Amino acid sequence: MGPPGQRNRQQEVIEGENSRMNAQTIASKVPAVTLVFWIIKIAATTLGETGGDTVSMTMNLGYLVGTLIFIAALIVLVVLQIRARRFHPFLYWATIIASTTAGTTMADFADRSLGVGYPGGSLILLACVLAVLGLWYRSQGSVSVSTVNTPKVEVFYWATITFSQTLGTALGDWAADSGLGYGGGALVFGAALAVIACVYFWTNTSRVLLFWAAFILTRPLGATVGDFFDKPHAQGGLAVSRPLASAILGVFILACILLLPQKAATGSSPGHV
Repeated sequence: MGPPGQRNRQQEVIEGENSRMNAQTIASKVPAVTLVFWIIKIAATTLGETGGDTVSMTMNLGYLVGTLIFIAALIVLVVLQIRARRFHPFLYWATIIASTTAGTTMADFADRSLGVGYPGGSLILLACVLAVLGLWYRSQGSVSVSTVNTPKVEVFYWATITFSQTLGTALGDWAADSGLGYGGGALVFGAALAVIACVYFWTNTSRVLLFWAAFILTRPLGATVGDFFDKPHAQGGLAVSRPLASAILGVFILACILLLPQKAATGSSPGHV
């Protein structure tokens, strides 16, 4: 049994270890990765395309001004998200929408105003995504969404999100302009997501890897779908008003959040290693 002092120290060690394990299983401040998550994510990325184009093109403010507006909104929302004590669906999805609209205008600014081009912009942004994920993994030993419950991890998470949204915009525009068109681009990225879904259900491939691959690919899917709706007929689109399309998508997302409750991700989330 040992002396009382030794038993007390052993008990303290055990309690400390239990506390550490409990902290690791605390629900994160992002939603569990479910079908509802992906439905809202795709709608949010589509809104990011139509909303970003509304500000930069329909309102004729330009890509730089649009980027500054959405980056400012994104910074404010990320700060609020980090300061929050738990998962708040409205705050989380507002931050996602800010990141995807900022991604739209940033990618358009880099590709068109700076002359980087779609291939160059996509490669640079892919390198940024991989670099942030690498730093995150090196710091925390995991890039799972179930670990997003501390300010440091949230910074990594939102940096990855923003770069991935911007990358997705560049990929979507690159695919559409390469001859696929907006409808063809949407089919290609939709098919890629279907392949990832098959891999998820039928193999033991890392769930974290599949999550981030799907997360990135939903952005160009949303970009091509958004462009398909609002581009002129001459450019292969449906010529739907950008503000109208944005309003419809906003109402749809709001309805999903209200009618389809979401829980915070935990250690059993599909996004966990």
